[in-house]
Amino acid sequence: MCSLPDPDIAGPSRSSTRGAGWGCRTPGVGARLAPRDSRFSWLRPGPLIASRNDVLARRFGDPTDDQRREWLRRLDGYARATGAPPPPRDRLVTRYADRERVSVAVLGDPGEGDASQYVVVPVLERVADDTDFAVLCSDVVYPAGGVRAYADRFYRPYADYRGPIYALPGNHDWYDGLSGFMTTFCDAPPDAGDPEPVFTGSWWKRILLERLWRRAPAATVEDVADMRWYRDAESQQAGQPGPYCAIDAGPVRLVLIDTGINGHIDRDQGEWLREISAGDRPKILLTGRPLYTYAQRQDSPIEGGGDVNEIVTDPAFNYVACIGGDDHNYQRYPVLQRDGRTILYLVAGGSGAYLSATHQIPNVDRLAPAVHEEDFRCYPLRGDSLAHFSRRYDKLLGFGLGRLVISPEEATVIMAERVGIEPPRSSPTTVSARARRAADRVFPLPARGSAPAHNLMSLLFDSNAVPQFKSFLRLDVEGDEIVVSCWAATGCREHELNPVLEDRLRAARADDGRWEWRSETPGRAVP
Repeated sequence: MCSLPDPDIAGPSRSSTRGAGWGCRTPGVGARLAPRDSRFSWLRPGPLIASRNDVLARRFGDPTDDQRREWLRRLDGYARATGAPPPPRDRLVTRYADRERVSVAVLGDPGEGDASQYVVVPVLERVADDTDFAVLCSDVVYPAGGVRAYADRFYRPYADYRGPIYALPGNHDWYDGLSGFMTTFCDAPPDAGDPEPVFTGSWWKRILLERLWRRAPAATVEDVADMRWYRDAESQQAGQPGPYCAIDAGPVRLVLIDTGINGHIDRDQGEWLREISAGDRPKILLTGRPLYTYAQRQDSPIEGGGDVNEIVTDPAFNYVACIGGDDHNYQRYPVLQRDGRTILYLVAGGSGAYLSATHQIPNVDRLAPAVHEEDFRCYPLRGDSLAHFSRRYDKLLGFGLGRLVISPEEATVIMAERVGIEPPRSSPTTVSARARRAADRVFPLPARGSAPAHNLMSLLFDSNAVPQFKSFLRLDVEGDEIVVSCWAATGCREHELNPVLEDRLRAARADDGRWEWRSETPGRAVP
């Protein structure tokens, strides 16, 4: 039985508006840890221009697969040149393989480098400082990679985290050809530059891409040395063998894949994924794109044929969970398989970037019998999401007159009615006509989509105001048991001292060898 060293915790958002961070009297210290003048905004032209490779790759051709292969060849060459052992062919990290118990912090889409990222730090130190290592799951750095960007988006915020940190890249990490990521996590020389992108297609497309494609900004060894002193302890070094790899974490194997810009994996990585997934050890996949999100299953194609989810669901590979970033919130889907197994699919992208709205997640019973609404969870709650965005819309579209503002209590009732569920916490029995009119105006506004318009309205109406609704995961594995805890970071001082446990699930291996997930959600009856 995993015994978790939980600190004193506050009641979650399902218990009260206070647990969600509404009415916070004292902002936390986390936001003040961010560098001065670090406010990140997608309303500025700079981040949008720097992210142009996303549009180019989707419209005219994506060179990511070839660049990834070249990076792996380079890693072998760097090792030969220095006399160091080459990365293992299986790209497997074995330093934790013999442990009976392992704890892991998982932070998704962290890297805006402003208050929205740094509010997570005090909670991380409070509830995950003792974890063996951490994994950054997708979009380590916004807006577009670059070696120098890692100073305030990786080294500085996690300077006091004592364990090593591994990572898997998201689409934004690829907008510099993965140079910053490979330098930071795989010890590639910072002055090597990104591999030459190879463009295919008609002559005019090739010319367009060659002219407009963003290449890696120049960086030097001195640049990296200036950053690395933040995390220079021997215990903090990871030594990651590539942009995709696997980690034997005691009783389980964590499999980290690189889905590039367009959400697929290349042929070589697909073959590796099948090989590394073999065996009886239970596995958890970590991916830059969630396989279930917004009550829909997402494709993750493999070059040459097949899909990542086909591997995850194959009983021969013994996957028990899949965690994906990219959408900046928390969602959980325990998906029943046809053979009676349940695989837990999580969205865990809420560790620092702008908030992705949850109020547009429909009733999950649309996925039944695989998943039911009663077993679904999200953070923020749908009502809190509607209340949060109503404030942003009112300020930016309603001239700050308060006509579009919906209270969290009324928003909870409105969303329960729209989705067809019982309110997750006690709320007023009546809702004002003004609030209903506001909801009719706010709700239809687009709140998510696909890159380059990814969560378009969410990013345009980004806010660092409390409550922040950030989150991260802690995984605890011991013997035949896995515990997944979702911790909230509201940006309120009260919750830095007494963190909010938003969700918890426990998996145990049954007598027949299957893993059975049980919800231990705080703040409501266990379904």
